[in-house]
Amino acid sequence: MKKELSDRTLGQWLEHWAETTPDKEYIVYSDRDLRFTWKEFNQRVDNLAKGLLSIGVERGTHVGLWATNVPDWLTFLYACAKIGAVCVTVNTNYKQNELEYLCENSDMHTLCIINGTWDCDYVDMTYKMLPELKTCQRGHLKSERFPHMRNVIYIGQEKFRGMYNTAEVLLLGQSIADDELNRVKASVSCHDVVNMQYTSGTTGFPKGVMLTHYNIANDGFFTGENMKFTQDDKLCVCVPLFHCFGVVLATMNCLTHGCTEVMVEKFDALTVLTSVHRERCTALYGVPTMFIAELSHPLFDTFDLTCLRTGIMAGSLCPVELMRQVSEKMHMTITSVYGLTESSPGMTQTTIDDTFEQRCTTVGRDYPFVEVQVIDPETGEICPPEVQGEMCCRGFNVMKGYYKNPEATAETIDKNGFLHSGDLGIKDKDGYYRITGRIKDMIIRGGENIYPREIEEFLYHLDGISDVQVAAVPSKKYGEEVGAFIILKDGVKMDTETVREFCKGKIARYKIPKYVFFIKEFPLTGSGKIQKYKLKDLGLKLAAEQGIEII
Repeated sequence: MKKELSDRTLGQWLEHWAETTPDKEYIVYSDRDLRFTWKEFNQRVDNLAKGLLSIGVERGTHVGLWATNVPDWLTFLYACAKIGAVCVTVNTNYKQNELEYLCENSDMHTLCIINGTWDCDYVDMTYKMLPELKTCQRGHLKSERFPHMRNVIYIGQEKFRGMYNTAEVLLLGQSIADDELNRVKASVSCHDVVNMQYTSGTTGFPKGVMLTHYNIANDGFFTGENMKFTQDDKLCVCVPLFHCFGVVLATMNCLTHGCTEVMVEKFDALTVLTSVHRERCTALYGVPTMFIAELSHPLFDTFDLTCLRTGIMAGSLCPVELMRQVSEKMHMTITSVYGLTESSPGMTQTTIDDTFEQRCTTVGRDYPFVEVQVIDPETGEICPPEVQGEMCCRGFNVMKGYYKNPEATAETIDKNGFLHSGDLGIKDKDGYYRITGRIKDMIIRGGENIYPREIEEFLYHLDGISDVQVAAVPSKKYGEEVGAFIILKDGVKMDTETVREFCKGKIARYKIPKYVFFIKEFPLTGSGKIQKYKLKDLGLKLAAEQGIEII
């Protein structure tokens, strides 16, 4: 593996490939046959960058991007990157209060939106947040509550009062000379913040994670190296771009290896399978629920997926049986990345050279130039192999900090420069890491520490279970009891006793789920992560509905 860190900015990487392989396809939307070569895409980015300059966006300006994986999502990201602006990615599932919190907390200057998703109208929500838009000229917004906000851009051709649309911004950019754009581009450093992502907010208020060009470009590069990516690879990107999985592990990987991104606007199993088949994609990413949806699609067997060779399953802990099915039926040597937004996100990864067992049961080894340590949460000492502690890392991938929150930054990055993940893990004698749970997910039943992952992996072996999450349910007697939340395969019927009988004699009695709930879906963040803290309340609600006494 080539082991060196790059000082290139995202704009410089883009220009490198536009000069090196100008006519090679970079962005493809197979479902509508929309295709951009590196040269074409780079030119569109430059035009949009000039447009942003013309409406007052400059180095350090915060530009919000609230959209699914639409064709101009990446155009806006790179346009911001070229002029030193910060792209603030907005969760596509956000509702009114979350949107307003983020816009206020991030000191947003320009908000770029699409029309919305199936259950949210972004245009209406933006007008509700900024009623002044309906009476002001475009570019002259003055909001008392959002004093930094100056512009709203609609990503598309439609026109809305008080908002620019993409075509108008591109047209305004024609008034900016190329020399001016070049001057601004030359002032951008790889250590400038380029992307700000708000943590999913599974605990407390979301915090703005400041990530630099250096953070995310290098993290994406080494992610691709672990899968032996080259310019010949085509990656099907169906994970959301607003999250690190999409914008770093996918986009930065392709950007630094000069390969093609085959985009899916919003996850749909049929669109993914069709795109892989038509474009002969060599790689595919997803969270476990995405792979389950693809494998179980009624038309799965009609697609030729032999072109696939590798990919990433991440976002939540990956069931061994699912990894095996993806390997056998989708022809993929699947890898796992472990990390968090604050680590850009990868800190460990399995590689395609690792054994199947290593790829199934571990999250791999440290990224190059990243020092991962398992640290005792009580003493701060580094744990020896096979001893559980908190997963921590330091290196090029550690965020610059939380925006306007030095206290939270100091709580997360210690005086020695280690970023604390909040996840529990073990390092084995060969240097591979296993995640054993999250400190806050741990169930404490009458003084016994129970790690949900262990029980989840066990229950996956019960025939008929499609997916399962284990979480604490409050108990008057023991403080907490084990609750299993199960999604069954289509057509399968099962009851609580079947699950409990399956466990008896195979796992410790105190680990056997006291409560078993059969549900249709888990509460998810916009990026596909399961919100375990919500399962506790869900368990109480379901118990009350089903007349189950909580003791």
